[in-house]
Amino acid sequence: MENIYIEGSHTNFFIPTVDFNAEIGICTLSGESFLEDTVEFYDPLIQWLEEYTTEIKNPLTLEIKLTYFNTSTSRSILDLLNIMKDYEDDGGEIKINWYYDEDDIDMEEDIEDYMLDTGLEINMIPFEE
Repeated sequence: MENIYIEGSHTNFFIPTVDFNAEIGICTLSGESFLEDTVEFYDPLIQWLEEYTTEIKNPLTLEIKLTYFNTSTSRSILDLLNIMKDYEDDGGEIKINWYYDEDDIDMEEDIEDYMLDTGLEINMIPFEE
């Protein structure tokens, strides 16, 4: 299974940095996510996660370090989290770490909403200054 690495950029839109590593089982999203076509961008990540959870079946960590994401990205994040929940329900070992700015009340509420929506335990970790 191939890794996915996408260098983030800030041109007309904000593309997050993606590092999905099958060897170590760590998937990281960082930066900002405000895309022209969110579904097109996140679909390969969703497919990768589905493949990992059905074929590799090793422990898996999702690390989210997004400082901003738009509404359409929110739906794609929920899709990723739902795959993680299905994997956990099937006996897979998962961990979700979400790094956030403690002053960002909206982000904190979003993370709490994701926990309620998915039933997942998400480790909320304040960004280090």
